[in-house]
Amino acid sequence: MGELARLAEIENSLAIFCMATYGEGDPTDNAQDFYDWLQENDEESLSGLNYTVFALGNKTYEHYNAMGKYVDKRLEELGAKRIFDLGLGDDDGNLEEDFISWREQFWPAVCEHFGVEASGDESSIRQYELKVHTDINMNKVYTGEIGRLKSFEVQKPPFDSKNPFLAPVTVNRKLNKAGDRHLMHLQLDITGSKIRYESGDHVAVFPTNDSELVNRLGEVLGMDLDVVISLNNLDEESNKKHPFPCPTTYRTALTHYLDITNPPRTNVLYELAQYASDPKDQENMRKMASSSPEGKALYQSWVLDSCRNILAILEDMPSLKPPIDHLCELLPRLQARYYSIASSSKVHPNSIHICAVVVEYETKTGRVNKGVATNWLKNKLVNGHKSTVPMYIRKSQFRLPFKASNPVIMIGPGTGIAPFMGFIQERGWLKQQGA
Repeated sequence: MGELARLAEIENSLAIFCMATYGEGDPTDNAQDFYDWLQENDEESLSGLNYTVFALGNKTYEHYNAMGKYVDKRLEELGAKRIFDLGLGDDDGNLEEDFISWREQFWPAVCEHFGVEASGDESSIRQYELKVHTDINMNKVYTGEIGRLKSFEVQKPPFDSKNPFLAPVTVNRKLNKAGDRHLMHLQLDITGSKIRYESGDHVAVFPTNDSELVNRLGEVLGMDLDVVISLNNLDEESNKKHPFPCPTTYRTALTHYLDITNPPRTNVLYELAQYASDPKDQENMRKMASSSPEGKALYQSWVLDSCRNILAILEDMPSLKPPIDHLCELLPRLQARYYSIASSSKVHPNSIHICAVVVEYETKTGRVNKGVATNWLKNKLVNGHKSTVPMYIRKSQFRLPFKASNPVIMIGPGTGIAPFMGFIQERGWLKQQGA
């Protein structure tokens, strides 16, 4: 974390921390080292560091925005100077609207602090430059790996968020017999992986997007999706060289690395507006990206309430023809999905169970939207077919009482029944052991 100390030595520097909270007020995986450093370092002074924090959370959870609040307070304790108040984003409402409201007050405060006159102009600036590879060794092209190239062909522990384990699916069955819902039970084989878990932990899986959606995007954009490309950061000193593993193909990026199913955020609409040939479409897209009441209402009704993903927007706005490389730059990364493990490692040390409901619904526009991960898992074949799931374990604080004799009342804390299936297995095993 020496970067913070070095930043503190640079005159007129500013650090903006966007901190998400997970679980019982815990840091996300990519913030764990930073959190540990903040907790353990009382000696190092951050005097000279200017900072502000925007927190991302959900007020329905007990530890609402705990990480953002902690970082905001801890940086001040270490001598850093807060130049703007902590922002609280609530995903139970409209997280992006919370951020836009915070940002509108943040910029004037920053300009006043540093003595900068704001121009009021907003412009589109590309962060990445497209390079098309016409002559490349295909062994050096990413095909869906999360971190190390060819990591899915040669698996090496330890397995984590950058190096997931390809777990074979040994069981995939529907649990309910009646009703429209599809409640599925999967078992992932972790034999030989050295992966360990405890009841209450989460299994993270890396899903892939529906090939039909990907193909349709290629058709609407008029692109050959099998072109090998790289998107290279124009800032050569940046640690983030690419928005996703490169070199790769558009097809791989849209299948494995980019979120194409969720409604796009307003910043994506703002950037894409320039590619609409119809002035009315441009006006509406920029309006939806604004903070005006009319713009917010239009974005809420046309995008969010209608569940329009990027494909639906392109289909319903024919004048919008963005270059595929800029679209790939703007779309957020496809994230791992976390499921409470529905088994006990004491009973099933070599397998991990998932219990989940398949998500599928009709939107107001008459389209059928499908949950990325649940439909991907549903189609994982067994019975002689080798189907694997890239996965790793994320530890949790959700545990049974330490004393096995303590009685337990199990009340679902928003997790569904899955973790309790593991707890019941574990209590049954303990009873068998005489505990």
